[in-house]
Amino acid sequence: MVIEAYRHGQRYFGENYVQELVEKASNADLLSSCPEIKWHFIGHLQKTHINKLVAVPNLYLLETIDSMKLADKVNSSWQKKGSSEKLKVMVQVNTSSEDSKHGLPPGETIGLVKHITEKCPSLEFVGLMTIGSFGYDITEGPNPDFQRLLAQREEVCEKLRLAVDTVELSMGMSSDFEHAIEVGSTNIRIGSTIFGERIYSKAMKEEGPCVTGT
Repeated sequence: MVIEAYRHGQRYFGENYVQELVEKASNADLLSSCPEIKWHFIGHLQKTHINKLVAVPNLYLLETIDSMKLADKVNSSWQKKGSSEKLKVMVQVNTSSEDSKHGLPPGETIGLVKHITEKCPSLEFVGLMTIGSFGYDITEGPNPDFQRLLAQREEVCEKLRLAVDTVELSMGMSSDFEHAIEVGSTNIRIGSTIFGERIYSKAMKEEGPCVTGT
């Protein structure tokens, strides 16, 4: 299915789980059929899996940096890989403040972005990412989680003197991507709408695989 989507022009694909990404990205048929594929990692990254992730062929962007320690470890691993290009990263913000969601509190976003841009020379900060609460009813108005991420971008850009149009916003999935685009998302993550529903174990509750892009 990934190869079929690629043949129709899709280049950006995302995965939530390191092992599944390793298996797909290393598949011989996929490697030969999709030479320009760009993989996003959009799941929670455990420090013990960093080296596995960094070794993934055609890894393009890591959307879920949520601590300085994680940023430092990813930076170090990417340096050891010896790539001629920086690894693009996003900072994940827990805009809904739910314990079940990963991401850092909004009040810590500026500090982490500053740390990445100043202390992680092998990483390139490209934007902010959020999952937000599930099942929000947009008839009640704009999704507050999306509004918080928009506000976070404004604050980050103002404090760190970054151009707003250089900072992407990754928000919106199969159930709410249209609304996310309407309010300013530049990067949506669509899985089940394209690839079909998955049956998850208790440890696998987020959507994936998906195609990503503007």
